[in-house]
Order: sequence, then structure tokens, then C-alpha cells
Amino acid sequence: MSSTQEDAFTRTSARKKARQLAKYLRPERPDYNYLRNVFRYLRQELEVEVEREPKRLPVVPSEEELSRFYEAVWKARRVQDLALIKTFLYTGVRVSELVAIRQEDVDLDRCQIRINQGKGSKDRMVPFPQSFREVLAFQIERMQKQRASYLFESRQRKPYTDRGIRKIIARYAEAAGLLHKVSPHKLRHFLLTWLKKQGIDDALIQPYSGHATRKSLEVYSLLAIGEAQEAYDEVITRFPL
Repeated sequence: MSSTQEDAFTRTSARKKARQLAKYLRPERPDYNYLRNVFRYLRQELEVEVEREPKRLPVVPSEEELSRFYEAVWKARRVQDLALIKTFLYTGVRVSELVAIRQEDVDLDRCQIRINQGKGSKDRMVPFPQSFREVLAFQIERMQKQRASYLFESRQRKPYTDRGIRKIIARYAEAAGLLHKVSPHKLRHFLLTWLKKQGIDDALIQPYSGHATRKSLEVYSLLAIGEAQEAYDEVITRFPL
């Protein structure tokens, strides 16, 4: 098509085209899955490529940067912040999952935390090391005295927000003099990358990571948390804190 033809060509608006297509589709009484498949085959018929953003490797803090970050947290002597940061580092939970943890979700005997309705609306158990049990027990005791419901709440008895936690982490990253931004997700990436470096198989990381199951890992999603935790317990004592 020449440039002149392109200039003269005008597409029907998406809204108007949708109305036109709806006349043909309405008698089918389509649901979401039917429409999704129709448009998938329509893309194939029209040879329309699906544009995907290039996947970039996440920036993971180095062990030296993590040590500086943790030292800044330790020096601040804020007990709740310390428990919060270590929960991120030891469990690799997402920030949206952490703010939803209730006190009863913490199993101090089994050293596990139940994540209810995590990403993909799935429940799972995440492990934490035995050395962290006392800190979590103390945090639960503090929250009970405040008559709080969640594991982490403000003095106003309100659960932390995603934004509030990001501010806390950013403050300590700045105090540590780190050049790269530190986010909850980067702390998660650090743990999962570190576990992988310890030689733990994806089959054992996947059950508590909360990652969507890849095709090659579908069979591993059925693994019990007990076996996964054994591998976790074996290496977590070497975690660089």
C-alpha cells in the first residue's frame, strides 16, 4: 500500500466494529472463553502477530548490597521493621501477600506461614527457618497486645499498605547508600535466586514460590510442602544475613 493510499485509509473505530461483530456473535450467546477462542482463531486467519514486551532479567541485589541493606535495618532498632524485612527475605512472599498475613496464619511449630489467596487466587504454605521462629513469636505477641488481627499493623491498628511497605524498604536502601532501588519484589528475587544457586531443584522451589506453573513444571506442582521444606531447611542456615 502506498503512502497516499495509507493516508486515505481510515479504520472503523474499535467501538463501532465491536457493535458490528456483536450482531453476528449475539445469537451464539458467547461466554468469555468462547470469545477468547474466537478472537484467537481470528488473529490466525488475519495473520496478526501478538506483540509481546521483551522479557528482561530482574535486577537482583548482590550479597554485599543485601548485607548493607540489612545492617541499616538492624541499626535502626525498629523491631517491627526488622521482623517485616526478614519475613520478606526468608519467605519470598509478594508485598500484597505479606500485608494480608494474619496472626493465625503463622504456624510456629511447623515453621510455616499460610498464604491465603495469593497470586492466581491460590493458597500455599511458605517455610521460614527455625532461627526466625522467636522473632515471629515476639511479633505476634506485640500485635496481640495491640489487639491487632494481622501480623503487621500500624499503631492505629490498620494493616500495612503496599505503598507503606515500599516506603519503609526505600528508606533503608537510602540509609545503606545503595545505588539501585530496592523493592519487595527484588528481595523476593534475591531469595529465589539464592535458593537456586544452592542447587535446589525448581521442583522444590515452585511449591512455595507461588509462581504460575510452567508447562515443564506442571508435574512438580503436586509435590508436598514437607519435601520442599526439607530442602529449604537444609540450606537456609547459610543465608547471608
